[in-house]
This record gives sequence, C-alpha cells and structure tokens, in this order.
Amino acid sequence: MRSTDKKGKAAGIRDIAEALGTSIGTVDRALHDRSGVSARTKARVLRMAEQLGYKPNIAARSLKLNRNLRVAAVFPREIAAFFDPLCAGIQAAADETVGMQLTLDFLRYPRLGSGDIAALEGAAAKKYDGILFTPRRPRELAGIIRHIVGQGIPMLCVASDAPDSGRISSVTVDAYISGALAAELLSHKLQTPSRVATITGDLATFDHAEKLRGFAATLAVLAPHLTLLPAVESHESAEDAYRQSIALLRGKTRPDAIYISTANSLPVFRALEELKLFGRVQVIATDLFRELVPLLESGKVLATLYQRPEAQGKTALETLIGHLTDKGKPVKIHRFAPHIILRSNLPLFANRLVNTQGISAD
Repeated sequence: MRSTDKKGKAAGIRDIAEALGTSIGTVDRALHDRSGVSARTKARVLRMAEQLGYKPNIAARSLKLNRNLRVAAVFPREIAAFFDPLCAGIQAAADETVGMQLTLDFLRYPRLGSGDIAALEGAAAKKYDGILFTPRRPRELAGIIRHIVGQGIPMLCVASDAPDSGRISSVTVDAYISGALAAELLSHKLQTPSRVATITGDLATFDHAEKLRGFAATLAVLAPHLTLLPAVESHESAEDAYRQSIALLRGKTRPDAIYISTANSLPVFRALEELKLFGRVQVIATDLFRELVPLLESGKVLATLYQRPEAQGKTALETLIGHLTDKGKPVKIHRFAPHIILRSNLPLFANRLVNTQGISAD
C-alpha cells in the first residue's frame, strides 16, 4: 500500500527529504542514480522511498520528455474470453495515465498463429515506441522480435513468454503453478486408478508447455494412481477443440478427468454435454466467463484457474510505459499467482466479469 501524507497525497520526493532531514536535490540524485551522492546516502534514500511507498510519476516524466508515447497492443480476437478482458485491462491502465501524452492502438488479428506475424510487422512499420503482444511460438518469432527490437522498439510479452528473444520483459500467470494446482485438485478428487487428459492450445507456446509440465510433474508425485493420456492440442481453434474432444470422449481410453489449460473450453463443454458426460468426467477449466458460471454453480465443472487477464493487461502497459520513460531502470518480470475458483467462492469472482465491448481496433 502506498503511503500518503496528511492531505491524502501520495508520498513524493519532498516527503522523503523531510523524513531523512536532507535536501530535495540529494534525494532526487539518489533516486535517479546521478553522481554527487555517496553509496551510504543513496541506500538510506532508497530504503526510505520503499518505506513510504514512493513511486515516480511516469506521466510527469513523459511530459518532461515532451513527447507523445505511441504504444501498439497486438493481440488476437480469439479466444475472446481471455483476450477481451486483457485488452480492457490495457485500456484501463491507459485511461489512468492522466496528463500523459499517450497514443494506444489495438491491432487485433484472428487468433494465435493466424495473422500474428503480419500484425507485428505492421506495428513495426508504423514505428511505435513500444509493442505489447502474445507470442504463440517463440522459436519461430524470435528472429522477428530481435529485428523489431533492433529497430529501437521495445517489445513486452503478455500472457505467454518468449525467453531469449530480446523482449524487455513479460507479464504472465505462473503457468507451471497453474498446471500443478490442476493436478493437485484432481489428486484429491480421484482416489482410485483413473485416466486423465489435458486439452491445450499449442505445446510450442511457452505458456501451454509450462502448464503441461507442471501438471505432469505434480500428478506423478501426488497421484501416481492416475494415468496421464497424451495431450490434445486444439491450436486455439473452436472447431478442432470440439472435433478432438468428441474423439477423445468416444475413444476406448475415455478419460475420467480433463484439464483444459486454455480458455478455449466452450467446444469441450459442448462435447461433454452432447455425450451426457458431465458429472461422469471431472473437469478443471481455465479463466472465467459468463458461460462457465452456471457450470461451476451446478458442479458440472469442478474448478477453474483464473489467470487474471485484466490485471495482466494493466500491469503490462504500466511496465512498458515505465521502461519508455526511464530506460536505465531494470524491468521486472511479472508472474501472477493463479486464483482457484470453486463453486464455494465463485460469487467473489463473478462480479469481475466486465463488458469489454467497445475496445477500438485497427
């Protein structure tokens, strides 16, 4: 929580100087790593700044730079249940930058793997100051990311990561922990030898691969009586997810439980409903959207792992702007803790379902 003074204003440089009994100039030099301040004084200033919850005013810094920051948010339209709230979070962060000269453009393309390269190249051609995006297959995109970053355009990964690509940072849910939580939940629910399936997007995507890794590792430790079937990759296609779910559920090795590690779960629910397998097959989903609420309320879906897309989007834009206004400051990698939503605590999260219509897109 950020400290405030008696008038309710956020703590600033003057408050730090008064608390330490030193000059504003000394505090300013220490905070911005300028010369003329001893290491001991700098340490005292930084400690006090942390105690008071001081944060630099990035809007004011941008105005001092006398420039219009232009940011591109390059994201797919599908799966809308995840990416619409993510973009709403980015827009909310933009709306809070009062006094900042910020231009935010949403460049939306059909889905991961369909139009993403063209969208990124288009954003690079427009010479934005920074780009937010979700990498589908980091190995395939690494060359493009390095090329764009080499042009002086910092890129920040959101929702999945592309390590060793030149991106400045990433904002994601902790994917490994998400998978581990799903496995632990099923280890409590299934006490006898059973088969478990995972339905994911694309295992070449960092986020999806990490979820499966966490799921498989935890299942092996906590529930060796559960047999993990080969992963089903839907490639974030509703048609593929439905077709493959039908085949899986009609097969000789029909699973007793399914972990859907992507928000592309509606086609899987449709298959379960048509085959009348809800209740006979335990289901753990990912994220939260209106169609999922009654399934959680009725117990047809055991739980869902909420990735907090709005918070991811908001943090991503704030992190990118912070870098653009102070490029000498290290950029933090953010890993969000997933929230477990069950029938019992669903009311606490249902009010987070927001209307994300109206987000502009080129």
